[in-house]
Amino acid sequence: MLIVIAAVSLVLASGPVRAQTPPAQQPPAQNPPAAQQPPTTTPATQQPATPAQPPKPFPEGAKVAFVNINAIAGGSTEGKAATAKIQEFIKKKNAEIQEKAKALEGMQAKLQQNLSVMSDQARSQLEKDITRVTRELQSAREDAQQDQTQLTQDLQNEFQQKLFPIVDAIAKEKGLHMVFSIADSGILWPDPGLDLTAEVIKRFDAATKPGTKK
Repeated sequence: MLIVIAAVSLVLASGPVRAQTPPAQQPPAQNPPAAQQPPTTTPATQQPATPAQPPKPFPEGAKVAFVNINAIAGGSTEGKAATAKIQEFIKKKNAEIQEKAKALEGMQAKLQQNLSVMSDQARSQLEKDITRVTRELQSAREDAQQDQTQLTQDLQNEFQQKLFPIVDAIAKEKGLHMVFSIADSGILWPDPGLDLTAEVIKRFDAATKPGTKK
């Protein structure tokens, strides 16, 4: 079962930095990316709060149940902490990439503005520096993407290792034969009383609370 931690799909986006080098003076270089902050979703209008409906009782004698993994990832303390780690990682890497992109943009502007008064040696050196920084910027982007993928996978694995014993314990207490992940099961309609998501989140938070014995 794949655990999808909320906001895991955030990626280091790219945007163009305006190249200002003359076409005949410098070999074309790939446009470096500009960092973008992950988008946030804000409701356009505030809807009146709907009173929470009491959970339906678990059907007596039921042998199957289901959970919403995405809801557990987004609603549990552990899932929120994992999401915060990924967002903080992206913020840090975006800042680093933005700094490199600014430096490159400054070098390109310098070459464009001073091309007519620069010596051949100075121009050649600046063009080499621009090419080098462009490669470094591209490499930084690729490394950040790989590191983000690895961090996400590590957090997902850690999340699963902590979550599965909780689901296992609840299933055994209720004498269940099977617990489905509702998002992956293909089930069209389940009895709402079979939803163990809220109970799993409550137990999960209690089990991972600081100072709680594992």
